[in-house]
Amino acid sequence: MKEALNIIFLGTPDFAVDSLAALLQQGFHISAVVTAPDQPAGRGQVMQSSPVKKYALQHGLKVLQPIKLKDPGFLRELSSFHADLFIVVAFRMLPEIVWQMPRLGTFNLHASLLPQYRGAAPINHVIINGETVTGLTTFFLKQEIDTGAIIYQEKMPIYPEDTAGELHDRMKTAGANLVLKTAEAISTGNLKTIEQRNLIEPSIPLKTAPKIFREDCRIEWTMNIDEVYNKIRGLSPYPAAFTYFTSPSGESFLVKIYKTIKSVTRNHMQPAVLITDGKSDLAVTTANGILHIREIQQAGKRIMKIEEFMRGFRVNSDWKVG
Repeated sequence: MKEALNIIFLGTPDFAVDSLAALLQQGFHISAVVTAPDQPAGRGQVMQSSPVKKYALQHGLKVLQPIKLKDPGFLRELSSFHADLFIVVAFRMLPEIVWQMPRLGTFNLHASLLPQYRGAAPINHVIINGETVTGLTTFFLKQEIDTGAIIYQEKMPIYPEDTAGELHDRMKTAGANLVLKTAEAISTGNLKTIEQRNLIEPSIPLKTAPKIFREDCRIEWTMNIDEVYNKIRGLSPYPAAFTYFTSPSGESFLVKIYKTIKSVTRNHMQPAVLITDGKSDLAVTTANGILHIREIQQAGKRIMKIEEFMRGFRVNSDWKVG
């Protein structure tokens, strides 16, 4: 028999909106939505609401935006809903006093096949590491991050040309379905979980997905072509891999690279050499191949196809890259 659940949803970015929408469309009762405080954005530093907040307000949902999750006032308000279940999708780490609050627990959607790729940036890291398969996991929260008992998992392919953005968009749709499936199972009591320790094989090392910082995004052209190619697509469109072009006069320009095409060679090459026809092709050598840049952005400007970029940026093989 299906139980009518009183749910609080916690999420912030676009990735979480599909899950919230799926729950509402299937008739689940969402008492409140917890999301990040409004943040200044853009050149004018205008205050912007999160995608989850915008969606919640459009559908008449109560929105909570705590600055501190242990704030006594927030905790009192949260407990006043007497929620049966908390559902977390792309939100920050919760303190124990929060995730232990609902009687049926708190489950989270994670964008990897746990226990692999625990951490803040699994979508980026699976592509950077050249994986061909990833997936989604719902699991109950416990004290150690991303370690709780698994409820459901679903595998997904990673295609050779996938960017993090493209994989993200497929995952948010599939993730919404998995969240819905999990909520349905909890509401009917038809639930079986598996401890993550039972999925760990000593012969297979656990890979992690830590938060990505700016210094992690600089391209090292001395790496082999697959490593550079995967790093670029794993950071595209955000936070984006970058490099510097330096003119013969010593003036440097930061550029972000979003898409490339590989030209592999078995021969060892002198890496970090610019190759261009001055019109529609701009490429950089790696240790064992050439990457032809297809989408690029100069600091302060919009993303451009390489042909448009070359019309306004006169770079040639005398320039340095790195």
